[in-house]
Amino acid sequence: MKEGSLHISQTWSGDIGDYTCRVISPAGNDSKTSRLEVIELPHSPRNLQVALNETDSRTVLLSWVRPFDGNSPLLRYIIELSENNSPWKIYMDDVSPALTSLLVIGLTPARTYQFRVCAINQVGRGQYSAETNRLMLREEPPSAPPKNIVASGRTNQSIMVQWQPPPEPQLNGVLRGYVLRYRLAGLPGEFQLKNITSAEINYCLIGELIIWTQYEIQVAAYTGAGLGVYSQSVTEYTLQGVPTAPPQDVDAVALNSTTIKFTWTPPPQQFINGINQGYKLLVWPEHCPECITMVTIAPEFHGSRHYGYVSNLRKFTWYETVVLCFTTPGDGPASTPQLIQTHADKPGPVTQLSFTEILDTSLRISWQEPEDKNGIITGYVLCWEEAGQNETRVSQNLSNSTLVYEVTGLTSLTTYTLQVAAVTQAGTGTATSSTISTGLPPELPGAPSNLVISNISPRSTTIKFHPGSDGKTAISKWIVEGQVGTVGEDEEWKLLHEIDSPPASDTLEIPNLIPFTQYRFRMKQVNIVGSSPFSQPSRMMQTLQSSPDVSPTNLIVISASETSLRIRWEPLPEAAYNGNPESVGYRVRAQRADGLGLPRMETISERLSREVTVEGLEEWTEYELSIQAFNGIGPGPWSSPVLCKTKESVPSGAPENVSAEAVSSTSILVTWGSVPEHQKNGHILGYKVLYREKDLERAPQVQLVNGNQTHLLLLKNLRKFILYEVQVLAFTRVGDGPPSLPPTVERTKDDVPGPPVRLVFPEVRLTSVRVVWQPPSEPNGIIMGYQISYRLDINDPNKFTTVEVGSNARQFTVTGLIPESVYVFQITARTQQGWGPSEEAIVITTEKRERPQPPRRLTVPQKGVESNKLRLHWTAGGDGSSPVRYFTLQTLERPDGEWKTHTSSISHNNTSWEVDRLKPYTSYKFRMMATNDVGDSAFSKETEPVTTLQDVPDEAPVILNIKPSTTTSVIVQWQPPAEGTVNGILVGYRVYYRELPRENNPEEPKTATNQSTISPELRAKSTFKTVSSPSLTEFELTQLSKYRRYTIVMTAFNVVGESPSSAPVEVFVGEAAPSVAPQNIQVKSVSSSQLDIEWQPPPFETQNGNIQGYKIHYWEKKRQNETEKELVLFVPDTSVHLKNLSSYTSYLVQLSAFNTAGDGPLSAAREGRTLQAAPGAPSHMVFSEVTGSSLNVSWGAPLQPNGVVEGYRVVYEPTSPVHGVSKTVTVEIKGNWQRWLKVRDLMRGVIYRFKVQARTISYGAELEANITAGPVEGSPGSPLQTSVTKSASALMLHWSPGAEGAGPVTGYVIEARPSDEGLWDTFVKHLPPGSFSYTISLDRLRSGVAYEFRVIAVNRFGFGDPSPPSTAMSALSETPFYEEWWFLIVMALISLIFILMVAFGLFLLGQNKKYRSCGTGKHITTVEESVTLDNGGFTALELNSRHLNVKSTFLKKNGTRSPPRPSPGGLHYSDEDICNNYNGAVLTESTTLTEKPTELSESEVSDSDDEDEQPKHSFVNHYMSDPTYYNSWKRKPKGVKTGGGFEESAMTDAEGGYYQTVVTQHSVGGVYTPTGQPAPGTRTPVTGFSSFV
Repeated sequence: MKEGSLHISQTWSGDIGDYTCRVISPAGNDSKTSRLEVIELPHSPRNLQVALNETDSRTVLLSWVRPFDGNSPLLRYIIELSENNSPWKIYMDDVSPALTSLLVIGLTPARTYQFRVCAINQVGRGQYSAETNRLMLREEPPSAPPKNIVASGRTNQSIMVQWQPPPEPQLNGVLRGYVLRYRLAGLPGEFQLKNITSAEINYCLIGELIIWTQYEIQVAAYTGAGLGVYSQSVTEYTLQGVPTAPPQDVDAVALNSTTIKFTWTPPPQQFINGINQGYKLLVWPEHCPECITMVTIAPEFHGSRHYGYVSNLRKFTWYETVVLCFTTPGDGPASTPQLIQTHADKPGPVTQLSFTEILDTSLRISWQEPEDKNGIITGYVLCWEEAGQNETRVSQNLSNSTLVYEVTGLTSLTTYTLQVAAVTQAGTGTATSSTISTGLPPELPGAPSNLVISNISPRSTTIKFHPGSDGKTAISKWIVEGQVGTVGEDEEWKLLHEIDSPPASDTLEIPNLIPFTQYRFRMKQVNIVGSSPFSQPSRMMQTLQSSPDVSPTNLIVISASETSLRIRWEPLPEAAYNGNPESVGYRVRAQRADGLGLPRMETISERLSREVTVEGLEEWTEYELSIQAFNGIGPGPWSSPVLCKTKESVPSGAPENVSAEAVSSTSILVTWGSVPEHQKNGHILGYKVLYREKDLERAPQVQLVNGNQTHLLLLKNLRKFILYEVQVLAFTRVGDGPPSLPPTVERTKDDVPGPPVRLVFPEVRLTSVRVVWQPPSEPNGIIMGYQISYRLDINDPNKFTTVEVGSNARQFTVTGLIPESVYVFQITARTQQGWGPSEEAIVITTEKRERPQPPRRLTVPQKGVESNKLRLHWTAGGDGSSPVRYFTLQTLERPDGEWKTHTSSISHNNTSWEVDRLKPYTSYKFRMMATNDVGDSAFSKETEPVTTLQDVPDEAPVILNIKPSTTTSVIVQWQPPAEGTVNGILVGYRVYYRELPRENNPEEPKTATNQSTISPELRAKSTFKTVSSPSLTEFELTQLSKYRRYTIVMTAFNVVGESPSSAPVEVFVGEAAPSVAPQNIQVKSVSSSQLDIEWQPPPFETQNGNIQGYKIHYWEKKRQNETEKELVLFVPDTSVHLKNLSSYTSYLVQLSAFNTAGDGPLSAAREGRTLQAAPGAPSHMVFSEVTGSSLNVSWGAPLQPNGVVEGYRVVYEPTSPVHGVSKTVTVEIKGNWQRWLKVRDLMRGVIYRFKVQARTISYGAELEANITAGPVEGSPGSPLQTSVTKSASALMLHWSPGAEGAGPVTGYVIEARPSDEGLWDTFVKHLPPGSFSYTISLDRLRSGVAYEFRVIAVNRFGFGDPSPPSTAMSALSETPFYEEWWFLIVMALISLIFILMVAFGLFLLGQNKKYRSCGTGKHITTVEESVTLDNGGFTALELNSRHLNVKSTFLKKNGTRSPPRPSPGGLHYSDEDICNNYNGAVLTESTTLTEKPTELSESEVSDSDDEDEQPKHSFVNHYMSDPTYYNSWKRKPKGVKTGGGFEESAMTDAEGGYYQTVVTQHSVGGVYTPTGQPAPGTRTPVTGFSSFV
């Protein structure tokens, strides 16, 4: 105490009392006592009660007990109420303090109310009393009628009535339903009632009404208390119907030969059943009911007599006549038919006028009755006159039975005009005339000629021509035919134009042509005798292009999505393109039906396209769609529009005017407006309010508001004094729209704070402690300060020592404590609303402390395990002489997880804890640690693994696609939910499907399919199918209704239950692509460029609709990617001609059928091959080994063989005559394997033209190239100093190198020329460049023949000039063979064999007689110069009359050729064979080699070094390689000279391969036989027999 005063800060009620001040001094003692009263806020009223008023359902009685006034007189009470859980609002704020009860008035029936009261004194407002129990007021009938009542005629006997509920404040209870009453308008009759027992239904269809009648309609709502007031009457007509009575007093009369007049009286008004739109006059011929002529007559005044006319009828014809009345819905019944005949009229012209028996002074004329008699024929008038002389006219009236008449008294050789006309009662008809000359019978006219086309336009052209003769009579008709589209000799001619009684002109316009189409015309003329022959066809012409005349047909529009429509159509037929097919396309226009906005256009450039999806449209909007075709000239007409509405979608906008207002510390009132009309995109089924704490990265919480009438929501159980972000979105049946932006931010009101947390005592001494805390986890406002209270644990629990500190303080040191004592500490926080609850802790003033022991015996009882949480139990460990402040729990997710802290806020008093936020069907481990003032304990022992239970899956499957399978089934394809969201073992799926109501049909209420809350309702009204295999990803829904829309959702399920529903997907059932491909496909080869395909449609039950056409896919076998093409045909075609194909090529063909829903499956591929054609030119031609007299020419196979190549033709000739002679040589080669030719009869320096053709079924195109005979530039010079020396067994050839040319010499070639032949031939090839000599064995040469040799150098440029020839050298051996020892031994053996054969011959005497009876072969000769190269070997051709050597094989015996003696041991012949065939003639098939001049050419076909394989030499090939050898196989007939012997010598590899030579010669040695096959009539010699036998 200082200066005699006592200061008490922050007084409170505990400071109230008497305070005494005592003065003690030496002078004496004194004291004074003073009373301290603390004024504070009043306490809350107690025992607040509320009771219903028995007499008034809109009032209650509220009573309470007066509270403590806080030592200050009460000023007033405030009464607040909460209606239907709405935020608290002040009902009265100035209630007299003297009152303790009050009658609360003005409440709304059937609502719940809560009340609270607080008192106010001069300090301020005290706390509110406890809230009363919620009290429900009694219901009353609605005090207002339903609003916005709209009635509209649905049919001619029903009216649809729609309304909205009464305003919420006037409902006065729970809306139970509605009562609708109706009666005929303007009549006093009783009302008919309809009871709608569901408050959710706000429409009613009134049926069984009278057609086109006005009704008076009223609606009232009712609650449990009764029926409310009826609305004002609305009136509406039922729709019009068709009349039920025909017009009356109908009369029909013929006015003339083509018109009938009708008169009638309208039907009675009550039977018209609508607005009379007019009358239809119907007439049809008596015997042709389908040939109806109709005239529409507008209605006049109802009571008047009506009349109308039907004109342009056929003359003198009986007609059935009726009249009917019609309204907008349709036609009423017709009147009784009346049979009326039109009047007679003049007849038409007679037909088939003709002349016969034409003499000098008479003729016979005949005719037939007119086609249009127009009455009863009474006779005929026949007139004739000399042409151009009317004064000579003679008329003759004939009876109606006369159809032939002989005209006499004519002048000879005079031209007459004759006319015949029929006569009826109405007069004489049109005359038919013709001219004729007496004495000159008419003839058939002549054909027109010289057709010239001009004035070509898209749809017409003009033909100018020379008319043919008229056949001595008048031309009565011109007829024009044409080939349309495809022009050719075999194409069909079609009638294009006819003109009767043509003018005397030489031009004719042909109308009605098709634009951009090829035509060829021909024409003929007709006279009385008949028609002329057709003219010669004109040239081919093409009409000009024009825009399309028609639009695509069969338009079908379906909703593809919320923003797109799919339109399908039947493409234009090719005949309607009117232009280049490549320029044909389509343009689709989508325009809003209400005319707003710009049209949306889509352009399709593919002429065969059948559908397109128009994107970018507005949701839930009706559009008019139309289509036009266009080409390079311009667009065609638009089709008639088709209406279609886009699908319902999620709203594209958010509710407007979203606001939030905090009404308490735990609640916020959210209000909002409607979604703008153009952004609703469907029926708004409700709203969602999304809210979360600001800046908290957590998904917002959602509260649902069903229905589109409620636009407010009270958010409760919020955290106090927290800033919240609030958004509102609307949803439709399809899903959620966007939330409102920006989020509305609002803070809940403040309240007293929660207790401070983390209360610890890090420093404890014997007499002092330091206490540390953290602010409350729920401050609930702005913290104004803290209060620290403490006491000894053994003292009075209500006596604390209190210290207050500021809001920033987090610690405080308390001193003056008693050592080794237990103290209780409490810490409390304060906001503007007051002090909150305290946090209490115990501390011992001691210095003997340590860390606590971890908890023990952690267990998880199985009964406490759920899918997302479990209950963990433990036993506390030792506290280490310092009380445990809290526990920390960690979790481990098995098998691969890490330890994570789950919570650090477990109170020290707990021995169990509910562990939440766990994943279903997941294995966990747990551990804990304790914390005291010293620190943390070690972690406890881990629990055993615990697995949470399964839960329903979190995610739904995602529907990927729904495609029609048949007209009553669809296939649903989906993606399974993510594995981590199944929450257990997936068992299967459920597919829910529900038929949607037809558009604008409110008889079935719209059902939301929002996943969170609406899907269960959808499921309840849906049918479902269960898919029991979790591995499946598609399922077929069958037995659906055709031509209906379905909505489909899916769920996944496990043993616990189902997941949320997937997003709904709509599908239209009734259209499906064909499920089977076309049947019985046949591919027929027609030509080398055409295949015909025929097929049958898929079976009817698999067509799934009307087949619109077929797609033909075809491609070359093994070249599908490069050659595949597609052809589209439309029904009824079931065949197609595939043209312009590659010749002799295998094609694969697949077909599919299509309808409006799409393409069916492709058929199995069918194979067909086009026929052969003439081949293309060989791919290339190459010359090699070019010298001054020979060359090698080779060529490649044709790139387009167009068949099996069977041979080649080579033609060569000088480009200009040589010495005045131009010689052409043709060589034909059989087979495809040999593609080269050795030519040896060239002249140096002459340019030759070579042509090569391949042959399949005929010869193809030529490949041509020129070559100059002689070395090319850069080739080496000729070798020098060629010489030959001879030894006993060989010849040695020497030479020296010449000039190298432009490149080094790469080798040498030796050529030889025998003395008995005139051409040089290659003897040795491929000698190395370093060799300048070569040894020739005499065994390789023919004995007795002299040889010349020359050498040619070769480099990379080619062959050079040959060296000068060596001197001729003979091939005779030095020692005669008969002096050799081996010859003596052979002769001895032959003698021995001869003796044995004589003995054996006697034994076989009988057999020899058979041989003597055999006849000799015929003498067959030829002088034809021919060669056929098909022997399978390398051949050479020599065109001269001399004997030809076998290349590299020179025989030695007297210049004759002796064949080798083969040993075909595997061949067996009977005696009969030998007798019959041994001497038979050799037959041959060969092509010819011809020369234009008589002079013979010399050429040789030889082997080519380019070939890798040489044909294996065989006995047969050897003999058949030269025609002179063939006759050596048979007994030589008389008069036939053998061509000499043949002997084969081996050749080493160094000397070159084996060569064969084929010779054509002017000799009589026999007919040439194709190489490689024995001639007919010959046989293979038996072993041991010589060819000379």
